[in-house]
Amino acid sequence: MVLIDITNFSQKYNYAQTKPNILPKLAPIRLKITTFTRHFNYPYTMNRLITTILTLCVATTVALAQATTYKTETDIRYTQKTDAYSRQRLTLDIYHPESGGQMPVVVWFHSGGLETGNKEIPHQLREKGLVVVGVNYRQLPKVTARETIDDAAEAVAWVFNNIGSYGGNKRQIVVAGHSAGGYLSLMLCLDKKWLGRYGVDADSVMMYAPLSGQTITHFNVRKMQGIPPLRATIDELAPLYWVRADCPPIVLVCGDREQELFGRYDENQYFARMMKLVGHKQTYLYELDGYDHGDMIGPGLPVVLKHIRKMTAKQGE
Repeated sequence: MVLIDITNFSQKYNYAQTKPNILPKLAPIRLKITTFTRHFNYPYTMNRLITTILTLCVATTVALAQATTYKTETDIRYTQKTDAYSRQRLTLDIYHPESGGQMPVVVWFHSGGLETGNKEIPHQLREKGLVVVGVNYRQLPKVTARETIDDAAEAVAWVFNNIGSYGGNKRQIVVAGHSAGGYLSLMLCLDKKWLGRYGVDADSVMMYAPLSGQTITHFNVRKMQGIPPLRATIDELAPLYWVRADCPPIVLVCGDREQELFGRYDENQYFARMMKLVGHKQTYLYELDGYDHGDMIGPGLPVVLKHIRKMTAKQGE
């Protein structure tokens, strides 16, 4: 069971509906043939024809999915920084189709409280018709939070400039991440100066999708300031400080409010409310009932995928 809370209402959400389903794509075919059947009154013959056509369509869809093969390029350096720590950390991996192109792109920032963790390609994003970029960034306390955010911005700018060579569509880039990675994605979205330093407009990103991201000043940033994790602050290093009406869609996904880390759902709920009050029309907030901070990624990423499919379909209209 998954609970949706979109700032001003709640409803039950069927997680199974987020899974890819090819049958709706076949509905127009079925509708047209059914109409033809009623007109000519050949129910037995036409029903067999309908079954045959649907079977062939399903088989063709499966064959096409299997025909797309992917590979992963690892440890690609994305930075112009030359210090030893930057040379060690500032790399990315790209999961992409071996042939073809113009696929949506997910830039994925890993979790770890800004202090630990490494780049990854989440398995929930594999074989989904996406190019996925897993990014490493420098970590606290070896660098400041501002340097970490700058690394994230440089990585996204690199993707804009280079992803076409890996089959990605730079008009369909999604910036996402879990926990600390969600915090980084929100900072890039709301404070436009970070990407602007690298010649990228933050609003040219198709969508931002932080999973359990911090919206107040990150607790490990506060730790470096001598502030305990349950004493909340909102300053220039907090996404909440930068709420604005004119940014791209934001999909917020969190675990159960009673099981999340340090009230993370409640932070996101307040953030969603503030975005609504400033006039942003496309902030979506999901609460995954029964999932904690760590295990919410499994059901959370299909929610993001559903939004990606909707947005790419809208672009194609």
